[in-house]
Amino acid sequence: MRRRLRKLAYRGWHRFTQAHVRAYRASGGRIGRTYKKAPVALVDHVGRKSGKRYTSPLIYGTDGDTVVIVASFGGSRHDPTWWPNLKANPRTSVQVGTEKWPVVARQATAEEKQRLWPMMVGVYAPYEAYQRRTERDIPVVLLERA
Repeated sequence: MRRRLRKLAYRGWHRFTQAHVRAYRASGGRIGRTYKKAPVALVDHVGRKSGKRYTSPLIYGTDGDTVVIVASFGGSRHDPTWWPNLKANPRTSVQVGTEKWPVVARQATAEEKQRLWPMMVGVYAPYEAYQRRTERDIPVVLLERA
């Protein structure tokens, strides 16, 4: 029963995020530009098993020309699906507003994470609670211009 409820919740979340992506793209980012006051970018990724193309709306920060995202999955024990996809296929693209550009994804080093984590908590405060909720070290992901 619990597994079934989780699956239904995931489907609902997936529908919400896909509607978010459609609205963001159709409006050039005027709709869906933020989530709970945090900025949102669209990150493309290719399924590591399926080879299908996906787009995820993700909260982001910037570090110079680099887009910074967090693979929190709400503090779940597991990584969000987009992160293993990006590890398998790091060459992708990101869209912020109407601008879209090619990037290469990589995990921040320990030193980079130490510097960037407080910045990302400043962008979206719940990240701090997500890290306390899980035993896994939540990855900070850098999307560097290709």
